[in-house]
Amino acid sequence: MTSPFNMPDEFVQGLFKSGQSLLHALTGVPATGQAPTGNMDVPRPSLPDLQARYWQQQMALWMGMWAKAAGQASEPVVAPERGDRRFHADEWRDNPWYSVLKQSYLLNARLLDDMVGAADLDAKARHKARFFVRQFIDAMSPANFAATNPDAIKLALETKGESVKVGLDNLLEDLKRGRISITDETAFEVGRNVAVSKGSVVFENALFQLIQYAPLTEQVAQRPLVIVPPCINKYYILDLQPDNSFVRFACEQGQTVFLVSWCNPGAELGKTTWDDYLEQGAMKAIEVARAISGADKVNAVGWCVGGTILSSAVAVLRGRADKSVASLTLLTTMLDFREPGDLGVFIDEQGVSQREQAIGQGGIYPGAELGFVFQTLRANDLIWPYVVNNYLKGKSPDAFDLLYWNGDSTNLPGPMYCWYLRNMYLENNLCVPERLTMCGARVDLGKIDMPSYVLATQDDHIVPWRAAYRSTQLVGGKPQFVLGASGHIAGVINPPSKNKRSYWTDGALGDDPEQWLASAQAVPGSWWTHWMKWLKPHAGKPVPAHARLGNALHKPIEPAPGRYVKVRAN
Repeated sequence: MTSPFNMPDEFVQGLFKSGQSLLHALTGVPATGQAPTGNMDVPRPSLPDLQARYWQQQMALWMGMWAKAAGQASEPVVAPERGDRRFHADEWRDNPWYSVLKQSYLLNARLLDDMVGAADLDAKARHKARFFVRQFIDAMSPANFAATNPDAIKLALETKGESVKVGLDNLLEDLKRGRISITDETAFEVGRNVAVSKGSVVFENALFQLIQYAPLTEQVAQRPLVIVPPCINKYYILDLQPDNSFVRFACEQGQTVFLVSWCNPGAELGKTTWDDYLEQGAMKAIEVARAISGADKVNAVGWCVGGTILSSAVAVLRGRADKSVASLTLLTTMLDFREPGDLGVFIDEQGVSQREQAIGQGGIYPGAELGFVFQTLRANDLIWPYVVNNYLKGKSPDAFDLLYWNGDSTNLPGPMYCWYLRNMYLENNLCVPERLTMCGARVDLGKIDMPSYVLATQDDHIVPWRAAYRSTQLVGGKPQFVLGASGHIAGVINPPSKNKRSYWTDGALGDDPEQWLASAQAVPGSWWTHWMKWLKPHAGKPVPAHARLGNALHKPIEPAPGRYVKVRAN
């Protein structure tokens, strides 16, 4: 090396070629240095321009390194994004070697990301390329490796190698378990310190248990609330702790709450279909809740895929002239899947066809596999911090109820799962009137002619808020759209007592979600109170709360949370 600049020049050429090869492997874009062609919405820099800019930044980085070595002040060329917790150790800032290593990594990451932006790709292909390039970038962080993590090295020296030994033991245990430990699972037990709201299972079949919760007010609304959570997770995210329990909040507001607790299916339910989840799931829950309460109608709430199931069920009921649902609340739910977010990168014709051949006629899709997919959507929050903490530092994860729930995965029946993938994510059939047949009827979401409350969350990585907004254009009746701050979980589980975050409401509804947002009003606090005000006109008059749960036909079977939610996936 004749000068400090020769190595960066060779390195940038190699990285540039490697980045092109990676992009070509992911998208099929030729690995050349030519400027991209094609009609795109925004101007894009050419690949040679990106290379030149990268070279200038690398030169500045190495000049800064030599200046710092000579005792002169030097500002960093690049800094981590706000909220990036990987480089908090002082060494990343104060030690010249670690500082250069960090900045080189960040510049390399930016180059790869910019190359995706510069490639001649349609929106879907660019999204896919960006996602997988980001997975590569995140994995290659120097903080993820024992030899280049200053905290891990310091701890190994301080403990005389004990942290390395414990880290290897942790790794072996997780390999046996088949997943990365992200919380202390021994600290929680369903029914003991999570899912503790009082109630009883008042109905069960092979697919679900229906929990009726004990009233917390002397009078309750005449019409009960029926909640359909996602079947890809356990229901108790809605009843995690008393101070953030959506179930408890609803009961405190005078609602009689019925909640579906889906089974964790094994081989005996391997032939269960999407129609079964409607007819024997959501629709049966509505029927039983009406029978127990004696009400003319119920108010129904669905979250995520639970909202998709519920909307489908309500559309089928309305097609049968059944008016048993007074209002529909959809929490971070997609009915139009044209923009499915990061989950869409995993779904294509080849992959869906393979699933159909393997388990489409019978079988089980393991919850652990689906859980890992969700973890990859936020790898720098749900994968790499635990690799560093558990394996490089030999520490144990803290006890965190939300992460305990996150790791409590649920299996899915193969036929149901494959039908859902093809007709929702792959072909986006649900939003087309009468294209799909469910429970023997052509489904039209426009027949959902009751008032609807549609909640999306601003930073949702599973159900992008603009996709959730389109539900307002599909359902009949009068929709109310609300956009909550934060993401798919924290944006929904936002109790008023915490006085956190905010939401937007009262925008002008139309085809364009951006126009809605531009006209919406920001409101501090929780959307829960806003929703309750919206719900009350549909809840019926106050009536005395029943002292006993269930009725003569549907007697209590066992106390909440019931058996089904305690079955863990293999």
